[in-house]
Amino acid sequence: MSNENERSIATFAALKTCIANGETQSVKELLAKQPIHAIEKSYLIDLAKLNNNPTIIKLIEESPINE
Repeated sequence: MSNENERSIATFAALKTCIANGETQSVKELLAKQPIHAIEKSYLIDLAKLNNNPTIIKLIEESPINE
């Protein structure tokens, strides 16, 4: 597995944890590090909606997609 792929997986896992914990600033910082894949973005938006956090939902919706 490439170092970049490992970093992407680690970032995604960290994003899931931060969203679940409602850590808005951490989510913002992690999203700024690299674009995410469309399927990951969709999942993260659903997770944020489950936690009813409109600020985090907006951050994710505005984040760039890795194509």
